[in-house]
Amino acid sequence: MNAPITAPETALPVDHPAIATSKVGVLLINLGTPDEPTGPAVRRYLREFLSDPRVVELPRAVWLPILHGVILNIRPAATAKTYKLIWRNDPPESPLRYFTRRQADALAERFSSKKIMVDWAMRYGNPSIHDRMQALKEAGCERVLAIPLYPQYSASTTGSVHDAFFDAVKELRWHPAVRTAPAFHDHPAYIDALAAVAERRLDSLDWAPERMIISFHGIPERYFRNGDPYHCHCQKTARLLRAKMGWTDEFAPLAFQSKFGREKWLEPATTDMIERLAGEGVKRLAVITPGFTADCIETLEEIAIAGREQFEELGGERFDAIPCLNAEPEMIDLIEQICRRELAGWID
Repeated sequence: MNAPITAPETALPVDHPAIATSKVGVLLINLGTPDEPTGPAVRRYLREFLSDPRVVELPRAVWLPILHGVILNIRPAATAKTYKLIWRNDPPESPLRYFTRRQADALAERFSSKKIMVDWAMRYGNPSIHDRMQALKEAGCERVLAIPLYPQYSASTTGSVHDAFFDAVKELRWHPAVRTAPAFHDHPAYIDALAAVAERRLDSLDWAPERMIISFHGIPERYFRNGDPYHCHCQKTARLLRAKMGWTDEFAPLAFQSKFGREKWLEPATTDMIERLAGEGVKRLAVITPGFTADCIETLEEIAIAGREQFEELGGERFDAIPCLNAEPEMIDLIEQICRRELAGWID
């Protein structure tokens, strides 16, 4: 007769050191932000951001003297003034930090299990990926899923997050099991979320746009030629969004913003598109920025403020910037779906 099967011993020995209960961690990661809208804070942020070889793919011997000798001595003061235009007062922080934290808090509420911990970090600035990974591990997370909050993959964004995430793991003596979520540029819930936010915004206006620019952050064209899928991901997002909204290519042209430096970037540029449409007699214009999951300096200042000023100076009469997904319910639905898909086998 076989011996009875007994459950494994789960109780710890009396003299065992205290340990945190085994948990699963989810880390939402966005680009980054200065700690405050001041020259010194912006300088620290830009130094870290622009020193990343994923962001500026130039020989270090060429780029670093330019960065430290010119850019970091000139640009921080002007950029700090720009940040002051969009800085939140309650609490005093950048919109990107505010919305990323709210996304993490809302996602945490979707999971009833105390064994799932949701946290957030910034690739550049604070809170850092390194610090939050340390915190998750100390809290008992033996498995961690990292979700870069970039819908379209680029080596300069998602790839850089992966670098920092794995570097943080390397510094831990006891490594957790780790996973990273892929780009979600064509995820049905992402397209649905973009459409829902756009529809609510357009319904709130007392005018209808004649054109809708779909504006993505640009990258140097050389990155695309070297195999970066970003341009293709942007094109697919735009195509799916147009189909969902019933927009034509003419009504909703694609463009790329935030060009930096003299190198040729993806085209057409958003500023050029605004100028072209104004020249064609368009008086009512809106811009949507699907490449950003939270409003930030690129959407609130570059588009909502500078874009509006450019359009009105060229004769435009009505202009609107569609808000990002931020912490809207559809955004939380999206990241919850991504989490549950990528955590398969780790959670019930």
